[in-house]
Amino acid sequence: MDMIAERGLEKLTMAALGREVGMSSGHLLYYFHSKDELLLRTLEWSEGRLGAERARLLTRDAPARERLDAFVDLYVPDGHRDPHWTLWLEVWNRSQNADEDARERQVAIEGAWHRDLVALLAEGISRGEFRAVDPDRFAARLRSLLDGFSIHVAIGLRGTDRAHVLGHVREFLDESLGRAGRADT
Repeated sequence: MDMIAERGLEKLTMAALGREVGMSSGHLLYYFHSKDELLLRTLEWSEGRLGAERARLLTRDAPARERLDAFVDLYVPDGHRDPHWTLWLEVWNRSQNADEDARERQVAIEGAWHRDLVALLAEGISRGEFRAVDPDRFAARLRSLLDGFSIHVAIGLRGTDRAHVLGHVREFLDESLGRAGRADT
């Protein structure tokens, strides 16, 4: 994962990766068959770790908004060339030519984030912490906003550092979800 983030997949050779992990390039190809499969499996491994962290954050005893902020914090990259987001960018870049199996695996990863977000929004609405919105539609829009901002952070676009992005997202959530029954929402 670190080598992909540092060099990008186009500069990563199976020989260099093999040297790094103490295996031959042939041995790596035996297990992964291609760089694209290696990339997707690395992303699945990384997402498994993030999924466990997301579950821990979302199931703790805290207000829905506090957990929503934790979800956003976990989603947004730490900064330029964040390894996890570099993987995502590589996967998205290769998705146009991916086979159906690879596309389904990517949909499964994205779907886990979406389902968790929908459940959290529905809980916040049912408890009166958020104003009534369609949780599925709101989650789709919020994830698109997060993806767009996150790409800017991950590629190091000037003026879109992590703190700036988190401020924009929190302001959007305040304006969009507010609290049930408040006059300003």
